[in-house]
Amino acid sequence: MQRLDLTAYLAPAQHQEALLAELSDVVHVYGDLVLATGSAQASHWAKNVWSEVFEFQAASIRDTAHQLCSLQRNWWPYCYHLHRRAALIQAALPHVKARPLSFPEPAPRAPLGSFTLISEQRVLCSPNCSSPFPNGEAQFLEFNETEGPPSRAYLKLFEALTQLGALPEAGQRCLELGASPGGWTWALAKLGARVLAVDRAPLAKDVAAMPGVETLQGNAFTATPDQIGAVDWLFSDVICYPEKLFRHIQLWLDSGLCQRFVCTLKFQGEDYSAVKLFDQLPGGRVVHLSHNRHELTFLRLPAEDTLLSRAARSGWR
Repeated sequence: MQRLDLTAYLAPAQHQEALLAELSDVVHVYGDLVLATGSAQASHWAKNVWSEVFEFQAASIRDTAHQLCSLQRNWWPYCYHLHRRAALIQAALPHVKARPLSFPEPAPRAPLGSFTLISEQRVLCSPNCSSPFPNGEAQFLEFNETEGPPSRAYLKLFEALTQLGALPEAGQRCLELGASPGGWTWALAKLGARVLAVDRAPLAKDVAAMPGVETLQGNAFTATPDQIGAVDWLFSDVICYPEKLFRHIQLWLDSGLCQRFVCTLKFQGEDYSAVKLFDQLPGGRVVHLSHNRHELTFLRLPAEDTLLSRAARSGWR
């Protein structure tokens, strides 16, 4: 087994071009897996990063499983071909539970390695990956139409908060921009937070009637610090140019009246230059979520915030 001076980046096929544009020294592409020389580079579009890449030759399925287990216990395949052989190797490895999370259940803590077959005997793997989810894809138990929110956008929020490792706690004040029809507002209210939902369009009636929900109908960007006052969290899934969203977030940061942000960056075409603006915001990071489409998400917590608290998790109603 040989440790390679490479890092591997896995991105959805439709975003591979964007990933390639932000990486340097790319040497191989295997399906959706991109390998570049050296240690991990800053990447927004990768859903999983393999930071320690090993290569080995394996004589059999059993030998492949044995060599993988010499590095660590938990593995998941990335398959772009040889699907049957990869499934047989996975069956020979210790079982890994890959069930959907029941939000607000925290993300798995056990490390999860990834492997792929370049050929039947040639294996690339990494015991150290950036995501605890199989191939970086977070899955959650979903709600049916009768008991859940008016859209599936809540899955994006579930993933963002799980990745942050923090939740709005009961009684905290949340401002949501572009809230209609109310998928995010529904999830925040279920946590017991107080939500001011701002949009030109109204919320779904059952969401607007939830305890702690207040609505303000109008332009989301008129919800400024001087008009709204202090909030514990600012959420935005509003459709707008990223530059406009950046200016609004900067306004709130400069005011000191909000420190926690979960905001979707929505792009038109292939111009992602605005991402550099968000990279400059102190304490924040820009990521691609499994439930993002042609989008990225800006996440920020103040330095003093800690991991998901039991009190916050128990607030789900």
